Amino acid sequence: MINNKKIIIVMPAYNAQATLKETYEAIPKEVVDKIILVDDCSSDDTLKIANSLNIETIKHEKNLGYGANQKTCYNEAIKNNADIVIMLHPDFQYDPRLIPSLASMIAYDNYDCAIASRMLVGSAKNSKMPKYKYFANRFLTLFQNFFLNKNLSEYHSGYRAFSSKILKDLPFDKMSDDFIFDNQMLSLIYYKNYSIGEISCPTKYFSEASSINFIRSCKYGLGVLKTSVLYRLAKWGLKTNLFK
Repeated sequence: MINNKKIIIVMPAYNAQATLKETYEAIPKEVVDKIILVDDCSSDDTLKIANSLNIETIKHEKNLGYGANQKTCYNEAIKNNADIVIMLHPDFQYDPRLIPSLASMIAYDNYDCAIASRMLVGSAKNSKMPKYKYFANRFLTLFQNFFLNKNLSEYHSGYRAFSSKILKDLPFDKMSDDFIFDNQMLSLIYYKNYSIGEISCPTKYFSEASSINFIRSCKYGLGVLKTSVLYRLAKWGLKTNLFK
């Protein structure tokens, strides 16, 4: 706990056998009350490794998608009476040792949501993010900041912390089951006038780290543009659904 707030880590997993143990062992257990892993029907030994580590694990009987995995994660965290929910990918791309920093931003009522950004103080370049990902990130973030009238350094980091109050308020079960879920979440958080803070996060890029392919990246990028426009139309009262 931090400031008497129950902290639950959720790990949306898919074929993470090579990195799960290393990720789990780096989690600062002294501040974490519970860890929940949701396996999206992996074809490798992710589930076996999770069980060997005594991680509370939920298995999807078929592959439902990254967004659907998160839906299960957040619903389970709420059932377990979390005050703060932190999503940590089990691919060891993001540093688990930043969990206390992310949690503290919410535990002391500074923000409703916190993101570990790869773009602050040159983190992405120092981590050798692939150039096409870097420039796509910069363009999409600039576009979205303009339409949402905000100033985040990036909207695309997968390392996030949420106050349980906003998870209980957001209709995330109605959102996409695909990768665009991440972007819809942040847009909806802003739409409902909650606050988002950021910390700098170095990121690792290696073959075992999860990554979407080029075609799905393009689909995600188009989804970001669409979500941004729908947000603006909704703010103008011209749309009632932020997702369609």
